[in-house]
Amino acid sequence: MEYVKTEIPEVIIITPKVFGDERGFFMETFRHEEFVKNCGNYNFVQDNHSSSGHGILRGLHYQLTQPQGKLVRVTRGEVFDVAVDMRKDSPTFGKWVGEYLSEQNRKMLWVPPGFAHGFYVTSEMAEFQYKCTDYYAPHSECSLLWNDPIVSIKWPISDRPPLLSDKDSKGKLFIECPYY
Repeated sequence: MEYVKTEIPEVIIITPKVFGDERGFFMETFRHEEFVKNCGNYNFVQDNHSSSGHGILRGLHYQLTQPQGKLVRVTRGEVFDVAVDMRKDSPTFGKWVGEYLSEQNRKMLWVPPGFAHGFYVTSEMAEFQYKCTDYYAPHSECSLLWNDPIVSIKWPISDRPPLLSDKDSKGKLFIECPYY
């Protein structure tokens, strides 16, 4: 696998080596020793899988008292995936990085604890899978408003506003959010 640091060095793009022929393909999606060497010593305790249609935006979520690191990938379709640094003592506090993840490019993104995370579906539909370093804790969950003017994410929004959950539409502005 190839590990490439983004403009926020702790957020890493991982591209697996794919071996294929007329029968299909094979690729490793996770190898603990390589992950530890390139991303840090984290243990994953929960795997999640979501399916979403075109124009759906999920996020930007984070858990304050039980922060989750997430290793994310798309197995069907395409999303624009975003991580926002919510660590107040970080030199990249309030900055964001985004990456297209798709079934074609097979890229994965490591989003460490301390970041808000979300994605926008750019294809007709997308299957999104991710590993988490801590369990889902609804009492600890926070939501940063997807279109916060300070963070100013450049989402690749189509011709209509994104479809949001009620929870996501009520996300907080960056200046109102609790930080790590």
